[in-house]
Amino acid sequence: MKKLEEIFRTKHRELTHNEKIQLVRIKEKAMSLAVEFNPTDTREKSVALMKLEEAVMWAVKGVTS
Repeated sequence: MKKLEEIFRTKHRELTHNEKIQLVRIKEKAMSLAVEFNPTDTREKSVALMKLEEAVMWAVKGVTS
């Protein structure tokens, strides 16, 4: 089982230059995808935006872990 410090990442490490660039790219791509559909139109689009936010969160965690 993982230690709680690993699960909650109470200590952070310095990101490399490439990791920082990767995070910017991930967020820029998510932003351009969100712009493709107006997330305020329908509930479905709102849910899609929420899932996109979740995907970005997991991608960031994957890069920074």
